[in-house]
Amino acid sequence: MKKLLLVSLFQNVTHILKKAEPKLKGKTIAYIPTAALVENSGDMIQAEMLTLSNMGLIPVKLEISSAPYEVIDRTLSESDFLFVSGGNTFFLLQEMKRTGTDKLLIREVEKGKLYIGESAGAIITSPDIGYSAAMDAPEAAPRLTDHSGLDLVPFYVVPHYKGSFLGKEAQNIEEEFSHSLNLKLLTDHQALLIEGERETLF
Repeated sequence: MKKLLLVSLFQNVTHILKKAEPKLKGKTIAYIPTAALVENSGDMIQAEMLTLSNMGLIPVKLEISSAPYEVIDRTLSESDFLFVSGGNTFFLLQEMKRTGTDKLLIREVEKGKLYIGESAGAIITSPDIGYSAAMDAPEAAPRLTDHSGLDLVPFYVVPHYKGSFLGKEAQNIEEEFSHSLNLKLLTDHQALLIEGERETLF
């Protein structure tokens, strides 16, 4: 059974992770910060890894743009949970496709491993990420020609809805695509838990 927790800002909804997975202590979580590389978000990465540690988890940082395929494969396979952080969705997808991480993540999610997607990490679970161009800079991924996402969910996540950060961009996406795409709008204080076919919005 697929299990995903999709969020805008993880720091605001950490309590919901405990609802999704009550037993966190001592479990390993592969933390992929790649989307943040082009957005100068080093502080956010450190803060999130510290938060995960304080929850009893053992975060394993996995920077896919520089890690060898064997390391990516082993880390994802051996970790109990998966976490893909926020940043530039187009750069993230470019690096996932280039390294084969996209197929590895799909494999692990299909095994029933919890996938936590934050902002870009949530958008990328959609069938296609092209709709998010108003929120991200596609030019950050000059080698990306195929915008098809991981296709783990049958909808299109729009994070930061009504937020002080990227709220206007999220509204623009809603106005442009609400009639053509099945959008899921998430504020910075919401989380969407997917368990098989069941969706729960917190």
